[in-house]
Amino acid sequence: KKIFYILMFLAMIGWGASWVHAKVLSAYINEYELIFLRNIFTIATMIPVLIFSKKYFHITKKGLFLSILTAIVMILYLKYYFLGTKFGTASLGGALVTTLIPINTFMIMALFFGKKIEKKDIFALLLGALGVLTILNVWTLSFDEVFTEHNVYFLIASLLWPIITIISSKATNTSPLVFSFYMYIVMSM
Repeated sequence: KKIFYILMFLAMIGWGASWVHAKVLSAYINEYELIFLRNIFTIATMIPVLIFSKKYFHITKKGLFLSILTAIVMILYLKYYFLGTKFGTASLGGALVTTLIPINTFMIMALFFGKKIEKKDIFALLLGALGVLTILNVWTLSFDEVFTEHNVYFLIASLLWPIITIISSKATNTSPLVFSFYMYIVMSM
């Protein structure tokens, strides 16, 4: 159990650092090169995990179709993520996207899939948003710093991620590891 917590801690550090790394790499490569390199590293590290976990590489036709569809939306997400970090404010984007994803997912589920909105849900989402805005100390930033045209890329990315979540949740007969593996393969093509 302790190793799990250590790995989760390292994963969160890596995730947070990815925003800064994308900002630095944007001076040297374009968004498609970053997506390709990111996918190659992910595929290379997933192969031993799939073999070790005995998940192998079996996927259903429905799972393959959904992984292709998810890959297309993921490419768009990564493109806007990269453009946002390149031209916008990476730290703001990292917190903004993270905050907006659950809010946008909830709203999409409520609007298109009939999820009932309860007061406790609204309270929890607003509390989370307020917490991130406080961490960013957004109160000290000017309107122009927050709402630059380049930070719109982060808003688009935060709308694309819920679509990825919803599509991938439909692949119920496929291992999430195998599904992700094929998604990254398709994204690399």
